[in-house]
Amino acid sequence: MINYEENIEVKGARVHNLKNIDVTIPREKLVVITGLSGSGKSSLAFDTIYAEGQRRYIETFSAYARQFLGGLERPDVDKIDGLSPVIAIEQKTTSKSPRSTVGTITEVYDFLRLLFARAGDAYSYVTGQKMVSYSDEQIKQLIIDSYHEKKINVLAPVIKSRKGHYRELFEQIGKQGFVKVRVDGEVQDIVKGMKVDRYKTHDIEIVIDRLKVGQGEDFDKRLMETINTAMYSGNNVLMVLEEGSDEPRYFSRDLMCPTSGISYPTPEPNTFSFNSPKGMCPDCNGLGHVYEVNKDKIFPNKKLSIKNGGIAPLGEYKRSWAFKQLETIGQRYGFDMETPIEKIPKEAMEIILNGGNESFTVDSKTLGVKRDYKIDYEGISNFIKSQFEESNSASIKRWAKEYMDKITCPTCEGSRLRKESLYFKIDGKNIAELAQMDIAELADFFNQLEGKLEGNQKKIAEEIIKEIKARIGFLLDVGLDYLSLNRGSKTLSGGEAQRIRLATQIGSQLVGVLYILDEPSIGLHQRDNERLINSLSSLRDIGNSVIVVEHDRDMIEAADHVIDIGPKAGKHGGKIISEGPPSELVNYDTLTADYITGDKEIAVPQKRRKGTGKKITLTGCTGNNLKNVSVDFPLGKMIGVTGVSGSGKSTLINETLYPIMNAHYFNGVKKPMPYKKISGLQHIDKVIDINQSPIGRTPRSNPATYTGVFSEIRSLFAKTTEATIRGYKPGRFSFNVAGGRCETCQGGGMKVIEMNFLPDVYVQCETCNGKRFNRETLEIRYKGKSIADVLEMTINEAVDFFENIPKIHRKLKTIKDVGLGYISLGQQSTTLSGGEAQRVKLATELSKRDTGNTFYILDEPTTGLHFEDIRVLMEVLNQLVDKGNTVLIIEHNLDVIKMVDHIIDIGYEGGRGGGMVVATGTPEQVIKDDKSYTAKFLKKELEPSNKNIAKAV
Repeated sequence: MINYEENIEVKGARVHNLKNIDVTIPREKLVVITGLSGSGKSSLAFDTIYAEGQRRYIETFSAYARQFLGGLERPDVDKIDGLSPVIAIEQKTTSKSPRSTVGTITEVYDFLRLLFARAGDAYSYVTGQKMVSYSDEQIKQLIIDSYHEKKINVLAPVIKSRKGHYRELFEQIGKQGFVKVRVDGEVQDIVKGMKVDRYKTHDIEIVIDRLKVGQGEDFDKRLMETINTAMYSGNNVLMVLEEGSDEPRYFSRDLMCPTSGISYPTPEPNTFSFNSPKGMCPDCNGLGHVYEVNKDKIFPNKKLSIKNGGIAPLGEYKRSWAFKQLETIGQRYGFDMETPIEKIPKEAMEIILNGGNESFTVDSKTLGVKRDYKIDYEGISNFIKSQFEESNSASIKRWAKEYMDKITCPTCEGSRLRKESLYFKIDGKNIAELAQMDIAELADFFNQLEGKLEGNQKKIAEEIIKEIKARIGFLLDVGLDYLSLNRGSKTLSGGEAQRIRLATQIGSQLVGVLYILDEPSIGLHQRDNERLINSLSSLRDIGNSVIVVEHDRDMIEAADHVIDIGPKAGKHGGKIISEGPPSELVNYDTLTADYITGDKEIAVPQKRRKGTGKKITLTGCTGNNLKNVSVDFPLGKMIGVTGVSGSGKSTLINETLYPIMNAHYFNGVKKPMPYKKISGLQHIDKVIDINQSPIGRTPRSNPATYTGVFSEIRSLFAKTTEATIRGYKPGRFSFNVAGGRCETCQGGGMKVIEMNFLPDVYVQCETCNGKRFNRETLEIRYKGKSIADVLEMTINEAVDFFENIPKIHRKLKTIKDVGLGYISLGQQSTTLSGGEAQRVKLATELSKRDTGNTFYILDEPTTGLHFEDIRVLMEVLNQLVDKGNTVLIIEHNLDVIKMVDHIIDIGYEGGRGGGMVVATGTPEQVIKDDKSYTAKFLKKELEPSNKNIAKAV
């Protein structure tokens, strides 16, 4: 008898490749599900347990709500008992919105907004003085105390430093019964038709009352009425001017600078939100950046003439209004359409770029007459800008963007907030300065802040600071101390995003929940692994069940219960091959057990490669946290770039080196982070970046379409006898073209159900049952298989099926060689993990003819890979390097790091404590560095068995 209070019982799971498995998962334990890539781990954890949990949650909704969510099918499982409410923390769930930041996701920024609104001190952006606000009673008393027995004017400011003639304003003031105004420092009577110079800036105040300050009940009553009227007319601000003085004093119910008179509205949390009109910078709308036209992109080759396409956005000469205007400008400034751009006069270039209006007369010598011309040209720069800002067409916006650069907003300097919001401070810091700090620095700030606050400010801030510190603490616990709150969520790696969500869940303090995580250790240095494991353990200890799909050795050893799925991947997997505490793994003959116990290992190479002797040298890198870094990349070697999370690896490689190389070889437009110089680019002929971004964002994209092998397969089907008789062309076998596809789902095989407040759900098309094609197309067969049957084949099956078609076989064999033999040809790209997508890209590049002189960049290729998969992948990468290519890998996995020829270790810490080159050289040289965290862990990998230790060459 199973006790469901202690276990989750899964019976007869058959989702994807699962072989009707039964499994018992202990509750309130840390359970790791491991196994080869494609063995069925995610099928069990996410597609069975989580999917059933989500389905049961939706069943609790009313019938009315469920009618909008229909179609969420029950996973193919007989029974799941003992299931708690389920929360999945996956790698692909971060918002790609430019408005989403680490601060907004974690809600720390929301608490900061509340803190600044309720406990911040306001300062004047004109004088730097602390702003003040008064009640009417305080204003009355201050006037009496400051001006006793003196004659004063009480004024209401209505216009401050603005142009205009203000005739209507003077008329309106007169109708209200006022007889005098002060204009630019001079008191005047209001007369009919009164106005001022519209082209000059003016200050205008209404004279509300002129009185001698005294005492007594009658005077108090008169003064209070005057204050009320002045506040009403002056929008909560009044001025007091002593007769004979030119220096007014300001009073306000709102926050106000006592010297300059500027005032701020009463702060509220939205005052500090870059997503609200009340707080966002008006120029960049709270994005922190703007697009600026780059004239070098408009005139890419100044040796060309206008006629030959010298103005890139206009292209080559054609009869149009724009070129007619350019000809007119040419007549005025003495050039024609054949003149090279570089020889066109400066004044003319200014008009071509920024526009102008001008009339002129030309004396025609041939006709003997004078002709009048008019230039009325918007300017190519203004035209591009207006199209980008005002057009509703996405393609026109894309066209305009080609000639623009993304720059930091000059108004808010990237802070995203309006000027007034930045002058509210706590302990001398504004909210943008706090958002720029890394989490570790922010923690220090708030630890010291509590001792500095006093009185009401302390009372108000105490609870808010407590919440902020708790959330910061959770982020520190999951190893994200190097991130800052203003970091955009779309710049986060899958692992970082997942750990942020994990920190948020720990902060929510829910109990009795089943958490399912997908490889939370990705992107995490061994040093920080312990903190992550402690965080998961704390989730378990407060009464939750935690299931982790993971390959990391430390995580497996720290688990309470390990479920190993296999024995192989794809159709040869889907079985439970071992389960129990990690200590019992030794009792099973499985690949996981062999690697954990050391019976199998990824061997260290016998010697390190010497390389070609050439190198690329990058000097003076200062992007993000890099501290003037200079580094050599030796060619013809496998290079490993290592370092703790946030140390600056991605900034150095993905944000600096790759954009430079991409621009050099392929005219890439991404601007690299700041650097001084690069040399040695002539030694290689191309660069290929193989990252983990999806190979497609819709179910229509799959490995067959991405690698190009589907085009060959379609051509093959079109050549079959039946297809030739029917007159079918290759397009007939495309699910993206009308004719051969199923029109119900338009070749998608799935229909999207928009869930509004839940993620979209894809359900199988009921017409074609997911086959994607119509009946006539499916009747065409090659070797007994329809086009849909081929798409359902695994790569391993397809390699054998197409062994006699060299073009198709070569591409499929490459996908198999990178360890993806278990995925199907038509598997939707949305279901591929980051690591699988990266290996599909790698296979696509490997299937091309390499030059033996290529620079490959891979960012954490071991994501989602079992020890055995890593061994297979490293064999492929070693083959690339053996042909003379250079492979650079950004990696934390020690099995990869110990195999590289050259290590570049960045550190020492993450964030502000990083950005330096700690150590370089072979693994044997790097482990001698006492300060390197990588060296400490790598030494253990290289020392246990001296039989395989490589000799540094």
